[in-house]
Amino acid sequence: MANRKLGRPTDQRLAVLKNQVTDLLWYGKIETTVDRAKEVRRIAEKLITLAIKTYKDEVEVSKTRYNLSGDAVAVKFKNDGPKKLSARRKLMSSLYDIQEQRQKGEKNSTFRDRTKDINHPLIEKIFNNYAPTYADRAEKLGQGGGYTRIIKLGTRRGDNAELAILELV
Repeated sequence: MANRKLGRPTDQRLAVLKNQVTDLLWYGKIETTVDRAKEVRRIAEKLITLAIKTYKDEVEVSKTRYNLSGDAVAVKFKNDGPKKLSARRKLMSSLYDIQEQRQKGEKNSTFRDRTKDINHPLIEKIFNNYAPTYADRAEKLGQGGGYTRIIKLGTRRGDNAELAILELV
């Protein structure tokens, strides 16, 4: 099936879709036109499926570190396996990088402690929250896909465009 043109040049269309997919995966819900929602759903479901297939691929690595007294200490790390690393890079190229925001009333020190190990919060959210949740759902229902839903709202005043809410199920 050919892509919808959405009344925009290619570079603008791709930027709009990339932005809306990023917002959908970050916030869980967006309001847009029906045609854009269908295109965003198409892209988002492929990215979520990619994360589901690769989120368990981890490799345990042991490295030697030296402490302050000069003693060698073996430290174990969990790194991404080759499939997960490739999927992570594909997600990073397909989405914009959203930085974690400070919550209302949160102190700087607690914010830094909460986010010190997270470089790309959206990618971590996809691999740590969405992928295990949807993998369990797929295992229970015996089917893949169907991670989003489109709810039609009616027409927009002014240009009579059909509006819809696109949300993660």
